Amino acid sequence: MNERILVIEDEEGIARILQLELEHEGYTVGRAADGRSGLEMAVSGEWDMLLLDVMLPEMNGIEVLRRLRQAGNPIPIILLTARDTIPDKVSGFEQGANDYVTKPFAMEELLARVRNLLRIFQQPAKEVESPDILKTADLTIELRTRKVFRKDVPIELTPREFELLVFLAENRNQEKSREDILSEVWGYDFIGETNLVDVYIRYLRQKIDKGYRHKLIHTIRGVGYMLKEPDA
Repeated sequence: MNERILVIEDEEGIARILQLELEHEGYTVGRAADGRSGLEMAVSGEWDMLLLDVMLPEMNGIEVLRRLRQAGNPIPIILLTARDTIPDKVSGFEQGANDYVTKPFAMEELLARVRNLLRIFQQPAKEVESPDILKTADLTIELRTRKVFRKDVPIELTPREFELLVFLAENRNQEKSREDILSEVWGYDFIGETNLVDVYIRYLRQKIDKGYRHKLIHTIRGVGYMLKEPDA
């Protein structure tokens, strides 16, 4: 194992424990104690993963995350934070975080998340055989341009909303559980509240179904959700 992990954490005690535990697992570990220096180290391209604290001096973790994603940096990032509310989690995921761990955390769980996320990112990319355009009733999704239309009316979606909609469209008329959606759309085995899916489904409904007679996004009681064609 020679993966390199950058820990951006201003609490010396936590940073030191993380370094020791990760090095014990065989990882090479770097450290930064503030957001600005952490960002400078992160853009070097020598790291395989970031463990990124949210509350940092100089520049907070969400801003570090935003700048990395804005620059097109795809490095897997796990956010570390003491804030455990759904809006905080949504904000982190919306900016491009891959996972989210709340302090205080069990080291075994964090290490499992690290292993899982690295495994996912190291898997060879699968060839996509899906068409460039997905259509469900009057909903059109252009995969290449990431544009969405309903009755030729353009719909602005965030990256995560787009990925969720594509997953539902690719599995249209099929019931999908919240766990399935989290695993496929967020790209890892999510441990925690599945109501994050409910939050994003609500966002999608406001943009996709509001004002239209035929609703495409349906709740399957006790299961999850489905994108359903009107005549299905």
